[in-house]
Amino acid sequence: MKVSLISLGCPKNQVAAEQMLAALAAAGHEITPDPAEAEAVVVNTCAFIEDAKQEAIDTLLEAAQLKSGRLKTLLCAGCLAQLYGGEVMAELPEVDGVVGVGSCERIAEALDAAARGERPVYLDPNDAPVQESARLVCTGPAWAYLLIYFAYIKIAEGCDNRCSYCLIPSIRGPFRSRPMAAIVEEAKSLAAQGYKELILVAQDLTHYGADFKDGTDLAALLRELCAVDGLEWLRLHYLYPHELDDGLIEVIASEPKIVKYLDIPIQHINDNILRKMNRRDRGAEIRALFKKLRERIPGLVLRTSLITGLPGEGEAEFEELCEFLREAKIERAGVFPFSPEEGTPAAKMPHADADTARQRAELV
Repeated sequence: MKVSLISLGCPKNQVAAEQMLAALAAAGHEITPDPAEAEAVVVNTCAFIEDAKQEAIDTLLEAAQLKSGRLKTLLCAGCLAQLYGGEVMAELPEVDGVVGVGSCERIAEALDAAARGERPVYLDPNDAPVQESARLVCTGPAWAYLLIYFAYIKIAEGCDNRCSYCLIPSIRGPFRSRPMAAIVEEAKSLAAQGYKELILVAQDLTHYGADFKDGTDLAALLRELCAVDGLEWLRLHYLYPHELDDGLIEVIASEPKIVKYLDIPIQHINDNILRKMNRRDRGAEIRALFKKLRERIPGLVLRTSLITGLPGEGEAEFEELCEFLREAKIERAGVFPFSPEEGTPAAKMPHADADTARQRAELV
């Protein structure tokens, strides 16, 4: 069949999409970037917050309109499929099958089953070791005029942090690191293909190796990756503050291949809010960490994620966040209004109304 894949959400989803594309191509299907030309469409969905769920539903419905033409089969894959399973097809009868996050390697099998009219629901356990699968890398040049091609490389799956507002542990399962040898081998392969920048992704990079209980950690992995011939840049996405220790900071500061751009999601700075959110750091620790990073890593660019309207945020707590931003001078931030997600403890806590949360996000 001629198959098109639409991937939504985070870079970890992008890696899963590339693995699904490779599996489809290996099964003999033809890949097309244009859904209008396809006989089958796979939508790899996100379900992290309500807006992401709505985007996934809208994308599925938009793709379903192509069934008036060549399109015969529509699959929902990824986080929305994992979260709701067969309910997706019950609510959206246009969808012919669902494939959860633990079943991506079965995408060709699911496509064949759906083509036979079986309406498959593949929800394999989301706590299995990370699959070592081939990828059809789809990323292009980071800087077109320099022809610096980049690729994501996922070093772990799942999350153990259990922040009270977050569904990710429920969707993606517990934290599981990939073996270091497998990551380094993939990095060498990507470098041989001409990729100069690798962006390391996981829900929590700094927790890498903790589940092995043999001393493996992110600092050791970075040293191995920096030794890979052909790679020029390594970029780190999602470093949690509580495990960013002196040893890791030293590696980041001293290795010239590591881009001095750190993505450290803090969500807020107020102690009471951080406590309610089940975050491990407090405001003073975050301030001290950012000060240390600025001192130890010349030219550092900091990026963070922030949520406004969280439970416990009144005008005083919001002003504390704004004052912190004036002091810390963070260069980049993703700012989101609080989305109370069903099934999370935070959804049951009193919080600012949606309009106030949105207004505060715009002010930040």
